[in-house]
Amino acid sequence: MLKSFKFLALRSLKRCGLFELSANSEWRNRRLLILCYHGVAIEDESAWRPELYIRQERLQQRLQLLKDRRCSVLRLNDAIERLSSNRLPPRSVAITFDDGGYDFYKQAYPLLKHYGFPVTVYQTTYYSVHRHPVFHLICSYLLWKRRGEVIRVTPPLGLPQELDLRTEASRERWVAELVSLADRDQLSAQQRDELAGKLAAALGIDYDRLLSQRILQLMRPEELQELSAEGVDFQLHTHRHRSPMEAALFRKEIRENRAWLEKWTGMAATHFCYPSGVYEAEFLPWLVEEHVASATTCEPGLASTQSNPLVLPRFVDTGLQPQLVFEGWLAGVTPWLPHRPGRRGRFSVDNVPPSGAKSKKSLD
Repeated sequence: MLKSFKFLALRSLKRCGLFELSANSEWRNRRLLILCYHGVAIEDESAWRPELYIRQERLQQRLQLLKDRRCSVLRLNDAIERLSSNRLPPRSVAITFDDGGYDFYKQAYPLLKHYGFPVTVYQTTYYSVHRHPVFHLICSYLLWKRRGEVIRVTPPLGLPQELDLRTEASRERWVAELVSLADRDQLSAQQRDELAGKLAAALGIDYDRLLSQRILQLMRPEELQELSAEGVDFQLHTHRHRSPMEAALFRKEIRENRAWLEKWTGMAATHFCYPSGVYEAEFLPWLVEEHVASATTCEPGLASTQSNPLVLPRFVDTGLQPQLVFEGWLAGVTPWLPHRPGRRGRFSVDNVPPSGAKSKKSLD
């Protein structure tokens, strides 16, 4: 009901000319729209998780709309500095990608380069080092491939031999069982990948082909170096994509993440994105102590001079968002309409075991 109301309202407002009026208003021009993307599908990931992945052609449509609407697409650091000093150009936008998947390198960056738009990637680094698919995601993806079926698994993988994959809830239950199994046995990243390979074999899926396509893998250090040299801005997203509630562990995540990024890119990393969009009040002083200049959430909104720089809103664009809704965000109209709060839970990359060692316990 809410989606239907919003769409009808936006269509009426556009027909009345209020999109253009809002886009050119002083109110809009004193605000920054930070766009958030996660993945750009290499194969069928957008059908598997449309709330996480967008198709490449849809991303191109978005970028073309930024150009057609004469948006000022700014580098994140520049945008935040201009916001704080009230010097934003008209219709300001910053583009961000979370996690730093290989799909960004293959699918997103060529489009951004074509349009000449700057971009910031909030890069988590553990799986960049270990070069495996993200474990819980690849398990979910494999089980989804056999959706609608009841599969007899042989040889056994520590799960019931008969897996009911007919509903999303049942598939995610088996994912949770696999993660629990890996945590219980303290499997390393390599051993988790081997378990995912065994699952693929049991499901009759060519795992080697998925590995060759780099689906659900992160960019590697040499790819980060290449893109950084071309001007891509890499910023903090924690090393293991997790936000511990203990200060020492939280700050360790920032420091490890920063050390890897600075080693690979040669650039200082001072901006942060909360993993999964989850943030707590306790995190803010810890970020200040780690000299973090800004932090973005997945809460929808436009940033203004009144925004706390450590809790900046973003519009999370996905394969489920209609073009009209996106256009409404560019104009500054959509934020005025009723909307559900942003996600503060499951989003993208797995919580992973400590660096170079076996897992003690997953926080996922």
